Amino acid sequence: MASIPGGDFAERLSSILSICQKMSSERDLGTLLDLMAHEATALLDCDRASIFLLDREKNELWSKVALGSDEILRLDARLGVVGTAVTTGKAINVPDAYRDPRFYEAIDDRTGYHTRNLLAVAMRNQRGDILGAFEVLNKRSGPFNARDEEALTALASHAAVAIETAQLITELRKNQDELAQQNANLWREVESKYSAHGIVGTGQRIQQVVRLVERIRDSLVNVLITGESGTGKELVAKAIHYTSPRTRKPFVALNCAALPEPLVESELFGIEKGVATGVQQRVGQFQKADGGTLFLDEIGDLSLAAQAKILRVLQERVVERVGGRSAIPVDVRLLAATNKDLEAEIARGSFREDLYYRIKVIHIHMPALREIREEIPLLANHFLKEYANETGRELEFAPEVILKMAAAPWPGNIRQLRNEVMRLAACARQRRITEEDFWEGIPMPRAAAVAAPAVPAFLPAPAATAVSRSGSRSLKRAVADLERQMILDALNGTRNNQQQAARQLGLSRQGLINKMKRYAIA
Repeated sequence: MASIPGGDFAERLSSILSICQKMSSERDLGTLLDLMAHEATALLDCDRASIFLLDREKNELWSKVALGSDEILRLDARLGVVGTAVTTGKAINVPDAYRDPRFYEAIDDRTGYHTRNLLAVAMRNQRGDILGAFEVLNKRSGPFNARDEEALTALASHAAVAIETAQLITELRKNQDELAQQNANLWREVESKYSAHGIVGTGQRIQQVVRLVERIRDSLVNVLITGESGTGKELVAKAIHYTSPRTRKPFVALNCAALPEPLVESELFGIEKGVATGVQQRVGQFQKADGGTLFLDEIGDLSLAAQAKILRVLQERVVERVGGRSAIPVDVRLLAATNKDLEAEIARGSFREDLYYRIKVIHIHMPALREIREEIPLLANHFLKEYANETGRELEFAPEVILKMAAAPWPGNIRQLRNEVMRLAACARQRRITEEDFWEGIPMPRAAAVAAPAVPAFLPAPAATAVSRSGSRSLKRAVADLERQMILDALNGTRNNQQQAARQLGLSRQGLINKMKRYAIA
């Protein structure tokens, strides 16, 4: 290091330390670059200072054109004096810019600035990687000297650390904002999907469920949801949760029938570390759902001992982990579901009557699909649209497929219908799904071959009979009769509301109008 007079050295060192303190407290990159440029011009008594940052992917250097400007200057990282500093990692001191072949005159041509002399040093981070270059222009008295090189080199090393920190914080904030936005979008999607309006169906029985969900959404009462497997009990539970004030709190679902008896207590209430060899502490489902909703599916399959402990939690609002000695408060709304007749289970002594009345503050019964056959066309088209949206394919059902679906028994209810629609959609060779896309066909009642076909009440029996007994011309007439009758039923069921009737039939409103004209339906 060159010899520097004691007073001048101490004063400059003090100035550098002061600048470093200012840089270390600034987290916004744009403000930091302006601060560095402003302080460097004062420290080195020059007209202008610039910080060029290296973009390794594009092999470019970029910098603000002027202090406080938003205009960005970009140039090839191999060009100019700053390019030389970045490439070599050395300090480059140019006393006469226009006589130095390394000087890139195009920058002066663009900015209108006249450079007389300049000094550029590479900026390295703590790992030794070059982040860019620090450049000062036009010293007011003579050219830049060795002491200026030392001062700018010291400043550049601290600047690199401050810049890297600011870039990291900027990236973290950007990622945080993106995550917050994604989280908000996901919440909106979930709340929309599981809102009461996400329950598909326009018939009276389904609409009764929708209205009941909407009425109880602001309350905290426990709800018992009954119905056969596959009727949509969990969907209703999610609709209750995601339309309630607890929507942003946890929704925890547990299938009680799938729990081995020895694990029921630890799964529901948690377990303490060391209860048995190798056992680690685990939080139970009640505690996981704290502040939100716990959905216990197939609650009728729990043992009487587990029922007693659930009753205690609901009464006292505390849980005790297996092996624990302290009570843990929990705030949980309980939604329970079962495909069993709990009153019959109570009579047999396999379900506690006091728990039954504790969980059945509100009772929602989900009808079997065979009881709401008028919903099958709407449901089938809804599931097909889901598949089409996920895959980008345009698909539709041929009328005879809808006819066959409406006549099928569906012992697995809506779940089975959805799986069948997904299978048909995946196997479809053309835009329109026809009976040719069936592998083994939708299962029909065994009695159908000898007795009257299992046709829902809203379908015309003669048309269905014609399908089973006649050739292609009869099938065409039968399908037309079926389509006309379904349109009439949908219009009657919606009091001639064409929009609702079209939605129930899986058509656009204009498509419904066109079919009404075809069949002369006023």
